[in-house]
Amino acid sequence: MKKVLKVITNKYFITGLAFVVWCSFFDQNDWFSLHDKQKDLDAIKANIAYLNSEVAKMDDERNALLHDTKKLEQYARENYRMKQDNEDVYVIDNGGK
Repeated sequence: MKKVLKVITNKYFITGLAFVVWCSFFDQNDWFSLHDKQKDLDAIKANIAYLNSEVAKMDDERNALLHDTKKLEQYARENYRMKQDNEDVYVIDNGGK
């Protein structure tokens, strides 16, 4: 018991314990801040992965439009409402849906 009391009252032990408490809770880079930053980093990495997959999908669509005339015609008809001379185009509005 005396040994434990002697260790606990040691000035180096008290200083080290105070340092650990300070770094864990009161410092600029405390545990809570690091945890929040890690969550933000994980969210950003997930967003980067999603955007990279979107870029790959858009590259595939671009290559299809550049090399396939049927895809190019379909894209022009759907997005720009283009038509041939002997056709009529009817636009149906879903009421903003």
